[in-house]
Amino acid sequence: MTRPGVQEAITRVHRAEWARVVAGLTRKFGDLDVAEEAAAEAFATAVQRWPADGVPPNPGAWLTTTATRKAIDRIRRESKRADKQREAWMASADDPGEPGGAIDDERLRLIFTCCHPALAMETRVALTLRMVGGLTVPEIARAFLVQEAAMGQRITRAKAKIKAARIPYRVPAAGDLPGRVSGVLAVLFLVFNEGYLATGPGTDPVRPDLTAEAVRLARLIRALLPDDGEVAGLLALMLLTEARRAARVSAGGELVTLAEQDRGAWDAALIVEGHRLVRERLAAGVAPGRYQILAAINAVHTSARDARDTDWSQIVALYDQLVRLDPSPIVALNRAVAVAELDGPEVALAAVDRLEQRLAGYHAYQAARADLLRRLGRSREARAAYDRAIELAGNTAETAYLTRRRDQLAVAAEPWKTV
Repeated sequence: MTRPGVQEAITRVHRAEWARVVAGLTRKFGDLDVAEEAAAEAFATAVQRWPADGVPPNPGAWLTTTATRKAIDRIRRESKRADKQREAWMASADDPGEPGGAIDDERLRLIFTCCHPALAMETRVALTLRMVGGLTVPEIARAFLVQEAAMGQRITRAKAKIKAARIPYRVPAAGDLPGRVSGVLAVLFLVFNEGYLATGPGTDPVRPDLTAEAVRLARLIRALLPDDGEVAGLLALMLLTEARRAARVSAGGELVTLAEQDRGAWDAALIVEGHRLVRERLAAGVAPGRYQILAAINAVHTSARDARDTDWSQIVALYDQLVRLDPSPIVALNRAVAVAELDGPEVALAAVDRLEQRLAGYHAYQAARADLLRRLGRSREARAAYDRAIELAGNTAETAYLTRRRDQLAVAAEPWKTV
């Protein structure tokens, strides 16, 4: 018989413990594939046993012990070697492993292992999202706007390359950090984004476990590279975004847009810290990078006491800077949303429509287009765009918000239905 709340407990433990278990197994066995498979088997065993036996007092230790045994069993099956000394080493529960470098943090070591420059940048990011963030292959595929099968193959090849090249499991020396940090920051940004607005239909709409871990790791990297502007920029961006978390989902489970949020519910301490980092980077007099500009955009938003006080001209100017650094269709879409507040929805819609070929399968494109069409009074087209956005959106809170806006549009267009 399943004990009440056990499935929810397993889900919470999985989120909290996945990366720690994988990191520990990687240190012990030096093989990402073995680590991931053993961790997955341990969690599968928990799903089978905990509903009947109850959640153990220390679920993390239980999972680590179970996963270690699974890994040893796999290695024994595959190697069929009678090397007792190696088996004793593998079975040691308190093996300290290699020194961690400047900062002894298991997950940070795992991130730097996955973000080795021998791997292509997109592959580094995808692998680390899987191994450290614990994101599923479908979630990662959605983040990259690619097919699930292609993403699975990319991750498999990356793990094999790390094993074949004997890439070490450690935080690199100080001289190697600058060449590795861009991939690490990209990973943390995407991990944070998944927590900020989860893409999976079976997950909570907001995952504070992921956002909190991304912030923690960003702080560690800032301690390693205190003068790196992009590290400071990403940390500021995360803090200013995380500050709004409590106001982002209504009590009924619906997404609350920035314009409608209760700004009194924002975390003032995080905003102060984020603004301080943005000001420090401005005072440095160095041309900002992508994360610094995104942080500055969020600083403008969080400086306005009311949505109507937002300085949209400054936000558009910042997006103009960002487009020069990152001319991606996602940045162009976000700029168009800001342009709508400055120059009106008709100008913005023309910019959005130019992105159709590249973003037609992206839910945020359809949602932005639906809103602009609604504002222009083009109800039939807006309804179709809302339908497409709802079909593409995986986040339950976002789906609820889009559904309500679509239904309001229907009532407004056909008021006799309310009689």
